[in-house]
Amino acid sequence: MDKHLLLVHAHPDDESIGQGATMAKYVAEGVGVTLVTCTGGEMGEILVPEMEHMAADKDDTLADQRKIELDNAMKELGVTDHRYLGGFKRYRDSGMKWHEDGHAIPDDTIHENAFWHADLTEAANDLVAVIREVRPQVLVTYDEFGGYGHPDHIQAHRVATYAASLAAVPSYRRDLGEHHDIPKIYWGAMSESRLRAGLRLLRDAGDTTTFEGMDPDGPLPPFVTADENLSAMIDGTAYHQQKMAALAAHATQITTDGPFFALSNNVGETAWGLEFYRIAKGERGPLNEDGLETDLFAGL
Repeated sequence: MDKHLLLVHAHPDDESIGQGATMAKYVAEGVGVTLVTCTGGEMGEILVPEMEHMAADKDDTLADQRKIELDNAMKELGVTDHRYLGGFKRYRDSGMKWHEDGHAIPDDTIHENAFWHADLTEAANDLVAVIREVRPQVLVTYDEFGGYGHPDHIQAHRVATYAASLAAVPSYRRDLGEHHDIPKIYWGAMSESRLRAGLRLLRDAGDTTTFEGMDPDGPLPPFVTADENLSAMIDGTAYHQQKMAALAAHATQITTDGPFFALSNNVGETAWGLEFYRIAKGERGPLNEDGLETDLFAGL
């Protein structure tokens, strides 16, 4: 079996944060890896002062810069097949704002070409063509809330889920390729116990600013998953440095003195080298002592 993994993400940098180590690991093992990014990330916050002119309310050229950053990040991970849904700039970053309850919601003003406004079937068809071309055994995307409520993450979940269903129908849009049923679908996840342990180490070391407001013993944001709901854990600690290099490549969005690197420095390779998943379709293969798969292709 020629193994192939397909990942569907909303913006450049989401892939490196969520599954950078997994991607690097599978590439190193000879597995085909395809990344589909749904938007150009036009509405992202710019952390580099000299690039602030690229913002949406100024030159509106951030997508071009983030494309370069994504290219560089994929080189760090070894991923050679990465695409934009429907082509570069087909769908625009929808932006977001924060709800008082601490999760993201759609902004008051959204661009007419925003991904959030995309026709679901039209966007899904763009992905159906990719699915039928690369014929993955495993698809990874977000949960139904997009992790923390970002409209583009939610839309990516919807598009990926619908496209996977449509792609499997033999009589549906034959012009998009021969039908293909993806055996296993996963949602990216973050382990509650791992995050609490990491936060505890940070707070014990006197760091109160990394993931500010999060209490190791208190309530956590919606992107955190209770361990009982986890299905798989990929040990990508051997590829931890590649993941951190990919994160650093997204320079307008992630700083090396930010929370991802602070947690990594304090907790070590397991902070971001261990990546977790919830299974949404398919049967799990053999489990480890923690009741988790250690290979997303297990059982196929």
